[in-house]
Amino acid sequence: MNQPNILVFLTDDHGQWAAGCYGNSEIQSPTMDYLAKTGVKMTRAFTPTPVCSPARASFFTGRLASQHGIHDWIFETEEPGNQHPGLVNQTNIGHLLQNAGYQTGLIGKWHCGKSWDPQSGFDRWFSYGERQYPHKGEIKFSDQGEIIDYTGFQTRAFTDRSIDFIRERDRTRPFFLTVGYVDTHGPFSQHPERLVESYRDCSFQDIPNETFAPCHGSINAGWPKDPDRNREQLAQYYAAVTFIDQQMGRVVDELDGTGDLDNTLVVYTADHGLMTGHHGLNSKGNATIPQNFIDTSILVPCLFSWKDQVPAGQVHDQMVDHCDLFATLLDAAGATPDESKRAEINSPGESYLPMLKGESQAWRDAYFGEYGNARVIRTDNRKFIKRYPGPNSQYHDEFYDLEIDPRERENCIHDTGYEDEIKSLSQRLDTHFAKYEVAGCSGREINLVPRCNPGHSPWEK
Repeated sequence: MNQPNILVFLTDDHGQWAAGCYGNSEIQSPTMDYLAKTGVKMTRAFTPTPVCSPARASFFTGRLASQHGIHDWIFETEEPGNQHPGLVNQTNIGHLLQNAGYQTGLIGKWHCGKSWDPQSGFDRWFSYGERQYPHKGEIKFSDQGEIIDYTGFQTRAFTDRSIDFIRERDRTRPFFLTVGYVDTHGPFSQHPERLVESYRDCSFQDIPNETFAPCHGSINAGWPKDPDRNREQLAQYYAAVTFIDQQMGRVVDELDGTGDLDNTLVVYTADHGLMTGHHGLNSKGNATIPQNFIDTSILVPCLFSWKDQVPAGQVHDQMVDHCDLFATLLDAAGATPDESKRAEINSPGESYLPMLKGESQAWRDAYFGEYGNARVIRTDNRKFIKRYPGPNSQYHDEFYDLEIDPRERENCIHDTGYEDEIKSLSQRLDTHFAKYEVAGCSGREINLVPRCNPGHSPWEK
């Protein structure tokens, strides 16, 4: 088998609930639906960390936040003394695929360091020249490190450059392209009016009408109380999903038109989930103080399509994350690192390519995540959140019986009936992270790790 082209759409703040193929009855997402129909839909794909920079860093490196050292969103600046090193000097998936003969590209959001500085590992670089907003209007981009001005919708610019990459690439080599769309990230405004208007009369019936549950601490980023403002923001968010879907459809159509789609593994996923009124909250893991691991925050869409290699119409409920996706893409490319490089990376990720190909594959029974000095283990019907000494450690640990409380509204941490289970999960959590955490990068020592955004992290509130 020839090495496949690999096209990854890595969207920002796209909750798994917000797509037709995941059961949303009102959002129009025909391209995502097409990928699910012609390939695989993962129903329990999770982010390693429910905030953008560390989640993306885990996808690009296959490592946990306690390994790569990015624990919150990075404030990108040239200001001295306020710079996080990001992923400089760390091996990323681009390096490994280049070594395997791939032509590589990153177009769109990076957010793992200075977006205007092209990152090694990527032959083609088109990202932000400064901040990542507005969604439309006058925007500065970094085109191979040259700052250029652009006026229009940024998602269309990313799509146009992605199509150019496909047309201009070296056709003697396979390509790897990551496209980072951002529209689903706030501000919930500035999206194409023709799409927003089509959603203003929606019922938004797929979003639960819930109040905030005090077991999650206190609200950091609340959903607007004004019903009219609430509806407008939801219409904007739904429009953002559809606009992304339309633009990624243009990229898929380009491959289809050239005949390259047959040998292209297409992946759609997001850095983390999002709440837009779910649980009475707005945002993701930083929607609450202390940081949360509510399923709506940590579940992401994860779709694969690869003609003749991935049987169509599969639905899998194994618990996977971005570190596993890293391993899976390398496996598909025949680019598995050698023993010394594997030891250096020490990724907890496992390839689930056999599963995608319809083969039987044993899989672990738990998901592990972290955010700052808090960590989580989730099994089929239990969730335990442990807060280590340091910021926000005054808050209780959390334990949810998901079998009887799937919306995570009752913290049973002090229920003696669960005492043995909690102890067992706590030990599993400690054992798992002990295998991987790196001194100076570990979330258990969050006060010793370089700050990503001084004054803004949820554990500094």
